[in-house]
Amino acid sequence: MTDQPNVVVTGLGTTNPLGGDVESTWAGALAGRSGVRTLTYDWVSRYDLPVTFAGQLAVPAEDVLARPEMRRMDPSAQFAMIAAREAWADAGAPEIDGERLGTVVASGIGGVTTLVNAWDTIKEKGVRRVLPLTVPMLMPNSPAAYVSIEVGAKAGSHTPVSACASGAEAIGYALEMIRTGRADMVVAGGTEAATHPLPIASFAKMQALSTRNDDPAGASRPYDVDRDGFVLGEGAAVLVLEREDHALARGATIYARIAGVGMSADAYDVAPPDPSGAGQSRALRLALENAGITPADLVHVNAHATSTPAGDGVEAAAIRATLGDDADHIAVSATKSMTGHLLGGAGALESLFTILAVRDRKAPPTINVANPEPGLPIDLVRDAPRDLPSGQIAAVNNAFGFGGHNVALVVTNA
Repeated sequence: MTDQPNVVVTGLGTTNPLGGDVESTWAGALAGRSGVRTLTYDWVSRYDLPVTFAGQLAVPAEDVLARPEMRRMDPSAQFAMIAAREAWADAGAPEIDGERLGTVVASGIGGVTTLVNAWDTIKEKGVRRVLPLTVPMLMPNSPAAYVSIEVGAKAGSHTPVSACASGAEAIGYALEMIRTGRADMVVAGGTEAATHPLPIASFAKMQALSTRNDDPAGASRPYDVDRDGFVLGEGAAVLVLEREDHALARGATIYARIAGVGMSADAYDVAPPDPSGAGQSRALRLALENAGITPADLVHVNAHATSTPAGDGVEAAAIRATLGDDADHIAVSATKSMTGHLLGGAGALESLFTILAVRDRKAPPTINVANPEPGLPIDLVRDAPRDLPSGQIAAVNNAFGFGGHNVALVVTNA
């Protein structure tokens, strides 16, 4: 909006199933590579899990972090720290008054591994063997707290929890922190570490997960008639957001602008989306209005597109209903086909993809779509990247979550 300061992205960081940093992740996405593979943990066979694959980190956390700090953190915080350190270094590790620096790091589930393992310890070894740091490790706000300590952020440390919309909501919250003057810079993103028997068994019981155990890399197939559920992923993505004049004054490299955010709630069901798509459409419309642009300005959408039978169709219809005939020229990518679904980290990772798509003017491909849904009302980018137009362009990242949470973020080129 013209009466608010521009907010730009000056740092990026991630660890996820495609890569242990931004460069390898983006290269993998443009190459259409899958990061999903069969799980090798002994608990897969011990519990006879119905789903035996997931998108695990391409670079294990223990290859990056020191053992003493790993012992203090749940994997969700470990992943966030890896991504945040890369993003902060990428932004130039700027010197800034801590009272003008904030953090917003989201998680949909939080420290589930720590929580369940602590209960197992009580049952098997007794209460005396529970780790003293169990509570700080399992807290959903633990990743945000660790990141705020790491960079010295004192303007606020926040943790939106809105299921699979959490990571995108964190970026939207960070945008508003800067726009309202609470901070000049915010380290924001999302993280999730739910590769554990409990979440896998629970999602499988809901019939939410794909069961293509014989073809892990081909299991996530958004908008394909044969899709049978989402693929669990893990990882984190973190951005450094900054007031544009602040970034320019210190000579920072600017990737793109976060131009607008729209949020809504379905108020329909605790799990499936409203089949009318009205809430998703409203979030997208509000994001465009907040950014001061029209559907004609959009060239790209990174769709939420989880590969579930119900969800994908609702989103495609909502995109068409909101953008109208302009949807004919908007390249839609569904990158969960490559990464799996990072739950609370998904909206952050896909925002990172959207930013790089705008910077490089390339929409990443959607893989595994052998038989597209008949009459699909969107222009899906399949198998290979697609060039985006020159000039001023805008893109959207959609993120939706259980409970009816809807978030849309608008990104424009710098």
